[in-house]
Amino acid sequence: MKMTFRWYGVDDKIPLEYIRQIPGMTGVVSAIYDVPVGEVWPMDKILALKGKVESQGLELEVIESVPVHEDIKMGLPSRDKYIANYCETLRNLAQAGIKVVCYNFMPVFDWTRSQLDYVLPDRSTALIYNEDVVLKMNPATGDLKLPGWDTSYTQEGMKALLEAYQLITEETLWDNLHYFLKKVIKTAEEVKIKMAIHPDDPPWSIFGLPRIITNKQNLERFVNLVDSPYNGLTLCSGSLGVSPDNNVPELIRHFGSKGKIHFAHVRNVKITGPKCFEESAHRSAEGSLDMYEIMKAYYDVGFTGYVRPDHGRMIWGETGRPGYGLYDRALGAEYLIGLWEALEKGRK
Repeated sequence: MKMTFRWYGVDDKIPLEYIRQIPGMTGVVSAIYDVPVGEVWPMDKILALKGKVESQGLELEVIESVPVHEDIKMGLPSRDKYIANYCETLRNLAQAGIKVVCYNFMPVFDWTRSQLDYVLPDRSTALIYNEDVVLKMNPATGDLKLPGWDTSYTQEGMKALLEAYQLITEETLWDNLHYFLKKVIKTAEEVKIKMAIHPDDPPWSIFGLPRIITNKQNLERFVNLVDSPYNGLTLCSGSLGVSPDNNVPELIRHFGSKGKIHFAHVRNVKITGPKCFEESAHRSAEGSLDMYEIMKAYYDVGFTGYVRPDHGRMIWGETGRPGYGLYDRALGAEYLIGLWEALEKGRK
């Protein structure tokens, strides 16, 4: 297991030297953030990012994420151009020694929450999701913006995009994903990069948009679209775990035993009602997921891939990108490393 940490490049408030000081941290996962979605990532930018990370004694072997252009998701005639660009980006990343690329196929929006600074009983703040609040939001008006979303759309552009998606069903999205995979995985095989799709977050429809990477049945359908060791998953316990129907340790054992988990996001969540949840500290007692059983499942399947703590609370007065502060994620990393050490020593 390689413990990693999400880092948002030179604009991240958290210095690489601080990340290196987290015991057991081997590297960071990052991306190029100033290239428009759909364009080829230039080699010089990739090498500059890699060089900066490595200068601090850390590895850069996972990219999170290379975004998929909306024209690909909608199956527009222009998708072939954007898929060709995506493949060229993979070739460039491979030349820089990248081993895994995380991505998602969520229409329009990445992860969605109803509040970014909800105050928990201990006075820390966290991301939360309340279905009733989200149902009252209207992204077409420009009222809703979250970190990680593509903010390049004008209000009119967003409205037009949402209207265009009214014609896209779940089956249409599956077809468009299959079309994308058939071409991209061929390139991934050539350059030896493992592609790792991230589950939809949360794993149900948002604003009437289709979402398909949501549960065991759909994950199984996904890995069978293109049968390749380079077509796999970013298994995110927090994204999948907010649905009581998803047994995360079972998912890890099922897909991990097949070698289909290339990247692991390990975090806890507290389910507070139907389609409602709070993001909690990583410790099992703080949320609804059994983190020991999750780590044990990874251990039992012989997982040797990349792991990172995921969204954390804001604690000890820290401010910054919601969900991506230093302190709580560092605590989460140490907790997971401690569980792993106990598993290793318990088997000797």
